Formats: sequence, structure tokens, C-alpha cells
Amino acid sequence: MKPRFIHTYVSVDCVVFGFDDDGLNILLVRRDENNQKDLKLPGSLIYDEEDVDDAANRVLFELTGIKKMTLRQFRCFASPDRASKSEDIKWLDKEYQPNINRLITVAYLSLCKIDRKLNNVSKYKQTEWCPLREIPKMPFDHNQIVKESLNEIRRWIEHDPSMVFELLPNKFTISQLHRLYEAIYEKDIDIRNFHKKVTAMPYVVRLEEIQKNVSHRAARFYKFDKKAHNKYKANM
Repeated sequence: MKPRFIHTYVSVDCVVFGFDDDGLNILLVRRDENNQKDLKLPGSLIYDEEDVDDAANRVLFELTGIKKMTLRQFRCFASPDRASKSEDIKWLDKEYQPNINRLITVAYLSLCKIDRKLNNVSKYKQTEWCPLREIPKMPFDHNQIVKESLNEIRRWIEHDPSMVFELLPNKFTISQLHRLYEAIYEKDIDIRNFHKKVTAMPYVVRLEEIQKNVSHRAARFYKFDKKAHNKYKANM
């Protein structure tokens, strides 16, 4: 029996994380401008002249205007039924007008400071930061992609803790860093042990500056020293 080949398209989907004091956020786009709840991950089919990495970089640049962002491929999603819902098929037919039997997507993960000004020139005119805990049910398997991306960030941290500083302001407090770790791991982390862990990081530099105009005891600011980090890694 001859194998049955299918008409397959390949896309990229990008999970862009940002962090504010309340927790992690995901940058989403609105698929239908008339439906505020129709949110999805930013993505695109791959152009015929593109590498998959080029496609992901294009999607992010059009969405943010930022040329250099941390962007890493972390998984391929290829379930036969990932694009089988009637509303998703209808949207694909309207958006791309191809005859798609199977849609395989290559997922990418990116980190962005949430207060950074974004210049959106993509086809998705409406974008928004959505708190991770409030993400709605999204098209295709985008909820699963987000879940897997969070696991991927945890693996990154175990290998290289410095990546978390891409989500923080240039000057941050230990409390902010602590809340970020709790948001990523989705659990409470003992603050005393956490202080010890941060103290052991030679690339987290204590500043003389403290918070101003706060209702609580002013906390000291710290910064991430990239040169110190590179030196630390070289000596490991």
C-alpha cells in the first residue's frame, strides 16, 4: 500500500514573555478586531524564501519594532488535529487561502521588558499584554504552547539563571527578582534562602540608590552586570 502524503504547511508561533510586579504576561494579538476575546499567539506561515528562524524574527520585528531580541526555538507542534476546529479552518482559509491538510508550527520563546515601547507594524493592529493567569482559551493549540514555553523557561534558568534579568528593569529590587522567580515557578519561594542564592551571584551588583516615594520601607536597587556574568561563566 502506497503511503498517503498530505498537503502540509509550516508556520512559526512566538511566545513573548514580559514581567510586571504582578506577575508574568504574554504578548498576544487579536485575530478578529471585532472580537475582544479572540486572542492568539503572534505567528505566521513561512515565506518560500525564509528559514524558520528568519520567519520568527520577522514576526517579532513586525510586532515590536525591536531588531535584537532573545529568541529561541524550543519545540515543534505537529498534532494532526491541531488545526481541525471549524473556526480555525475558516480563519486559515480567509487569511491564507491555501488547501491545508496539516499545519505544523515551530514554536519560539522570547523575553521582553514590559515597559519597553513597542512599534507594531504587523497585520495584527491590536496587541496586548495578557497576564499569564488570565489567558483565555486560544485557537489551535496555543494554550499548550504557552504551557510548554513556561517549562522551557524553567529549564533555561537551571542552565543559566542570568536570562531572567531580561525581564526586569535595568534597576530592580530583590523583592522584584523574588516575585519573578515565584511567577516562573508558580509557587512560593522562601525569601531567606532566596537572598542567599542571590548573594552568591557575583553578577548581581548592589547599588547605592534606594527606592523613593514608597509607602513601605525603601528597598535598595541592584543591577545585572553582564561583564561580571561573562567573566563568571568563563571561570566556571
